[in-house]
Amino acid sequence: MYKKLFIPGPTHVVDEVLEAMAVPMIGHRDSLYSDIHGAVVEKLKKMLYTDNRIYLSTSSSTGMMEGAIRNCVQTKALMTDCGAFSKRWAQIATANGKETEVIKVEMGEAITPEMVDEKLAQGGFDTVCITHNETSTGVTNPIKEIAALVKEKYPDVLVLVDAVSIMSGAEIRVDDWHLDVVLAGTQKAFALPPGLCVISVSDAAYARSETTENKGYYFDFVALEGKAVKSQTPATPAISLINALNVQMDRILAEGVENRFARHAQMAKYVQDWAKEYFELYVRDEKYLSPTITNIKNTRGISVADLNKELAKRGAMLSNGYGALKEKSFRIAHMGDLQMEDLKWLTDQIEDILGL
Repeated sequence: MYKKLFIPGPTHVVDEVLEAMAVPMIGHRDSLYSDIHGAVVEKLKKMLYTDNRIYLSTSSSTGMMEGAIRNCVQTKALMTDCGAFSKRWAQIATANGKETEVIKVEMGEAITPEMVDEKLAQGGFDTVCITHNETSTGVTNPIKEIAALVKEKYPDVLVLVDAVSIMSGAEIRVDDWHLDVVLAGTQKAFALPPGLCVISVSDAAYARSETTENKGYYFDFVALEGKAVKSQTPATPAISLINALNVQMDRILAEGVENRFARHAQMAKYVQDWAKEYFELYVRDEKYLSPTITNIKNTRGISVADLNKELAKRGAMLSNGYGALKEKSFRIAHMGDLQMEDLKWLTDQIEDILGL
């Protein structure tokens, strides 16, 4: 049975976008493809408020996180761990033989500029890696403020941002915030199927890549740039997904990026208010609440698995707590093309099932 997805990826995909993947195939060296690729890049630049390079990678976001590490880290990277997905930065760097230090906070807490400042002041770092929106906890880290601190006091340190579960769901001003690398997969707030990653790369990050050895092959920024100037990719791209992204970017720009961000904020507030009425929010400090996903403490001791089974009968699915938080919390995503009426319908179903 078809289920509307209220999970933090993959998310609900509208028919118009799905249909865009079913058009006849074209060659990836054909000018028809280059036209689509170039159009997508320009639309993404508008949404991200950037003149930086934009690359399209046929990979998960994790793949391009590894690429960012291999291109940008030469001496030592500062990692920031606030949950199950943000810890991936350090795991990737360590697997690639990079030296790291980690700032770790309790799940449900955010990384602050002060924490980053204290570590960077020790010296020796050339990169800081941070997750903008921690999908496992529902925490949004203050990227703007952290990057401002880094660029003011440590201008040679690159800022790499995993924006996987927030890009296109909230404002990210890449240039104004001085973000060197920002990446996200299309299966979350973009509301496309999985398999494609969008990444922006600053001049400083590109220059670092030019002098970095042993970057690997597939994710090399210099190789990507060599084809990006022709609106192409070094290896065969996911043409159908990129065509769908082109259609979706038209839909995003037609809605208006500011309107889209406002819609996400309104949906987030509705779910947060509902959660506070019947349960509790998992995030400790509400100023760090995510605009795209809400993590809800299971204060009633319900079976989240059973709740999802009942929701499935009604055509919906939400997320259990991730990892150690399984059954201790549950998550409702409010991202992509979901609308307020979708969230109200979902909470009505939950109330009915649980007898709230």
